Amino acid sequence: MAEFTLHCFAESGNAYKAALMLALCGADWQAKKIAFFEGETRGDDYRDLNVMGEAPILVHHRDDGDFRLSQSGAILTYLARHFGRFGHQNETEEYEILRWILFDNHKLTGYTATERFMQFFMKKAADDPVVEFAYGRARAAWKVLEKHLTGRDWVAADHPTIADISLCGYLFWPDQIGADRSDYPAIETWLGRLRALQGWAPPEELMPAGK
Repeated sequence: MAEFTLHCFAESGNAYKAALMLALCGADWQAKKIAFFEGETRGDDYRDLNVMGEAPILVHHRDDGDFRLSQSGAILTYLARHFGRFGHQNETEEYEILRWILFDNHKLTGYTATERFMQFFMKKAADDPVVEFAYGRARAAWKVLEKHLTGRDWVAADHPTIADISLCGYLFWPDQIGADRSDYPAIETWLGRLRALQGWAPPEELMPAGK
C-alpha cells in the first residue's frame, strides 16, 4: 500500500492542489477515483468519509493508524509540515502563506470554480445572472493576483510555497474559466515557473477522470 491515498478526480482544481503537492514532494501516493459526475460525493458512504461532501480527501496511512483530512488548504499545510517543503521559513512567511490561501479559498478559487462549473460543465449561458456575477468576482480576484505577481516570482515568499500551489489550482484551464492569457502576463509567467518545478504534471496525468 502507498503511504498516501488521495480521493480525487481530474476535473477538480481543489483535488489538483493536493495531487500536485504530492507529486512535487515525490510522495509515495495513489489516486482513488471519485465518481463525482455520477453523484458519489452526495452518497452516504462518501459523507461518512467527509461530512462536507467535498473533494479531495487525503488519507495518510501511518503506523499509528490512518489519518484522514479534507479541505485543500488543510491538506497542503499538513503535507508541507510532513515533507518539510513548500512551507514557511519565518513567521512573516507563515502568515503571508495563510493570508493567500484564505484569499484563494474565499475569492479566487471560490468564484473561479463556481463560474467554471456552471458555464463549462452545466452549460449555463454566459448572460445567466449567476454566471455573470461569479465570473465578475473571479476576474476581480485574477486582477488582484496579477497585480501582486507583477515584479515577483512567487506569491508569499522568495521561494515557491503552498500558497502558489493553492492559487494555481484552476488557472491551468484558461479556456475553461474564460481567461485570456494575454490579459494576465504576470500570472502566465508565474504558471510557467510552476510548470518548471521538478515533478510538475497537469491534473489529467495525476488523477483519474470523475466520470
